[in-house]
Amino acid sequence: MSVAESWSRVMNLLRQHAPADHADLPGPATEQMLAAAEERMGIPFPQDLRAWLLQNNLDLPEEEVDDDVVCCGFAGFPDEGSFFLGIRAMEKLYANRFMPGGFDPPDRPDNPFWRNEWIPFLSDQDGWMGKFIDVRDGRVGRWFVGEITITGEYESLAHYFDSVAEMLTKIADGNYPVCEVAEGRLVWS
Repeated sequence: MSVAESWSRVMNLLRQHAPADHADLPGPATEQMLAAAEERMGIPFPQDLRAWLLQNNLDLPEEEVDDDVVCCGFAGFPDEGSFFLGIRAMEKLYANRFMPGGFDPPDRPDNPFWRNEWIPFLSDQDGWMGKFIDVRDGRVGRWFVGEITITGEYESLAHYFDSVAEMLTKIADGNYPVCEVAEGRLVWS
């Protein structure tokens, strides 16, 4: 399945089972927005990331952005503690994680905590943990500050979105003990 198909599956499940959450999500990014972000960040977006953002740019409206937190996003999706990043939030977190020399720590190029070729697309508010897409091969990994970074957790962004769709299916079926749907919203316990 392509990333567009996998994300559409996620959106269809969200629309069907948590319509209030689905209604909060904004529309797509534009090619101009992506090109400007790539220029500011100094790194090209992988095709999967571009395709996803051209379906939904998940930045909060300007009036809802909290400047006191590292990242802002739509609370409760895809889970209780983290959220998908829109272009502005990606840029802000990427700038926060960017390392002169390309990776951190500088003496561990083969097993760093962070590489500049990783673009975050999911995070917690503090930017301490999240998921990234590797621009070199399109694989998805995860970081948690102070722990070993996992590269290649998912083969692609499409595979990751497939896992989100599976989770939403379990929630809809009542088979996901830490989440339920109430009044059209995902509610985490």
